[in-house]
Amino acid sequence: MTGRNLDGPEADALDLGAVFRALADEHRRSVMTQLTADRGDSERGCNSFDLPISKQTQTHHFRVLREAGLVDEIDYGNRKGIRLRRADIEKRFPGLLALLGAEPSGDTAPS
Repeated sequence: MTGRNLDGPEADALDLGAVFRALADEHRRSVMTQLTADRGDSERGCNSFDLPISKQTQTHHFRVLREAGLVDEIDYGNRKGIRLRRADIEKRFPGLLALLGAEPSGDTAPS
């Protein structure tokens, strides 16, 4: 089944402030660390992330990540897929994903 890619900003238009605002939330950082750990950049379903929040709140968080340009969101009608925009992020902000990769996956709350 072919999905429709929901538009985010072009690679050259990624804004550092928007990226930092998106990464300020611990749940969105958790999603990003999990995506960063998958070197194959596989598409994942929204339900595949173990987030202790409602589906509605998850939808909001995925939209924020997409609007910041960190992920592609693919709409299949009855479900959505998420894929990391690794090449675009590395091009615009070299080293950012390495920093996220160094953060423990799934446990991004401050100690």
